[in-house]
Formats: sequence, C-alpha cells, structure tokens
Amino acid sequence: MSDTARTTRVPTTTELLEDQPKNWGKWGSDDEVGALNYLGSREALAGVGEVRQGKTFTLQVQIGNPKGDPTFPGPRGPARRVNIMDRGVYLGGAGPEVEGDAQFADDMIIMYLQGSSQYDALGHLWCGDQIYNGYPAETTTGGMKKASILPIAEKGVVGRGVLIDMACYRGKRWLDKGETFDHTDLVAAAAQQGVEIRKRDILLVHTGWLEYFYNTPRETFYDNFNEPGLTYSPELVAWFNDMEIPNLVTDTIANEVTHDPVSGVWLPLHNALMRNLGVTFAEIIALHELAEDCKDDGQYSFLYTAAPLKVVEGTGAPVNPIVIK
Repeated sequence: MSDTARTTRVPTTTELLEDQPKNWGKWGSDDEVGALNYLGSREALAGVGEVRQGKTFTLQVQIGNPKGDPTFPGPRGPARRVNIMDRGVYLGGAGPEVEGDAQFADDMIIMYLQGSSQYDALGHLWCGDQIYNGYPAETTTGGMKKASILPIAEKGVVGRGVLIDMACYRGKRWLDKGETFDHTDLVAAAAQQGVEIRKRDILLVHTGWLEYFYNTPRETFYDNFNEPGLTYSPELVAWFNDMEIPNLVTDTIANEVTHDPVSGVWLPLHNALMRNLGVTFAEIIALHELAEDCKDDGQYSFLYTAAPLKVVEGTGAPVNPIVIK
C-alpha cells in the first residue's frame, strides 16, 4: 500500500457496504443456508449432465502434511494427531484384554474446524451487530445458535461446477501476494478455456496458492501476509447476485485478497457475499490436480459435490469435496 493510501482513513465494513444488496429474508426469516437454496434437483442434474469420462477427484488437502497445514495467520495452528492405542501399548502390557487375541490402534486429532479444507458457516464473519439473515451477532456466543455449519452440512452441495484457472490465465504457476482479479477476469478466463459460467454454477478458482504454500518456507509464505484473490467492487457483488452463484470455492485460505487495495478494508467479500448475499465459501481446497487435468482434456465443467462434517453450532467444518468429470 502506498504512503498516500496509508494516510487515507479506512472505512468500516458497514460504511463500505452501506448500499449493497442483501438477500436477508429472501428464503424466509429462519433461513440458514443462503444461496445454497439455488441448488435443487435441476441444478444437481445439470452437474450430472457434465459427467462424460468417469474421472474422479478428491479436493481436500492432507491433514498433518509434513510440510504443514495451511491456516489463516493468528491463533489457528496446525492439526495435532495423537496415538492413543497402538502396538507399543500392548508391548508395554497396558493393552485391553478382550476375548480372543485381537489388538487395535486408535488415535485422536485436535484441530481448528477451519484448519484444513473447509466450509464457512454463513454466520462465521459479520460486521455491525448482525450476522447472515439479520440474526443478532449475540447468537454466536458460546456456539453458533443460528447460521452455523450444521444446516449447510445437512443440505450438502451438489451442482454444476466450473473451474476457472486464474493462475494459468495469468501465465503463472501461482499468483503473487496481493494479486487481484474480479468477475470480468473470471468471465474472460472462462472464455479462453472454452467454458461458460452459467447461472447457479458452483465456482472453483485455482490461483496456485496452495502450491506456493507447499513449495515455500513457512516464514516466507506468512511474511507480509496478503493472499491473492477476488477484490471487492459493487459491480462484482451485483454480478454474483445476478448470476445466483451459490458457492465460491478457492485454493486460498480466505477466498479473497486479504486487504482490499482500494478501501484497505480486511476481507470485505466475506461480508458483501457471504453475510449479505448468503454465498457459501469453501476454502483451502486442493485444485492443482484438477486444474492440470482440465488443461489436458479441455473439460472445465463437471459434477461438484461436497458435504462438510455435521458439527452442531460449528463456525465451519472440514470437507473433502468430490468432483466427477
């Protein structure tokens, strides 16, 4: 950010989005899944109609990868897996006695629910004193009583997915820190790939950011942290609303450029799209293998399916999406 920009007052998110559209009440005063309401049987069949080859891809990053777990900077740390039962317990004479001679291994994992490939709950982030659909922000206290991940997990996500390979479109292995793009770039990249973004499509955007994470020292990756991604504008918000996009899926940790380069606001699209319009965000999704295959066979549309874990009152949950081409 330039010295001139630093002297300009950063508006509040509420001020920035003052005149932007909201879908609150569109699906009823008790709705908790937002734009996923756009996905019904017709949209599921549209996704099935894109299956031509029978290729399958799983899109979750590995939990406990030796190179680390990509997480947003701050309190979130990597997952910790701990063996509770294994052969060593038996050799030490502490194994449970059972009928017969069967033995077993058991373990547990301690992790942030948003510390791996994951879906955000619609109430995960807000501005002012209201979360998605106008529920009071106080409903998040001690656990999300409204707009948690559970309704999303119980509904599931099934539809026509389209991959936009923004890294390839820019001629890069991965985008640079703070590099931005908008809806016009998405449309232009889709045209170059020979695929059409249709109403109610699930958008998958490959930036190469996870490849950067796994090929870069941790200190370098997190130094002056500013992810590449979509950047806020009223026109972009209107495009997402008009296109009735139900789900934004990216290989970055937060689905948008971390600091809006114009206003300086932190993560404005989480409020403009997720809180206000009900667009569901999926983050830290492994898209490299899928992007390489799409480049090889020229098929950038497919059946996309995802079901986050059903965590009661959760702010988000891990997920392993499956794509079928």
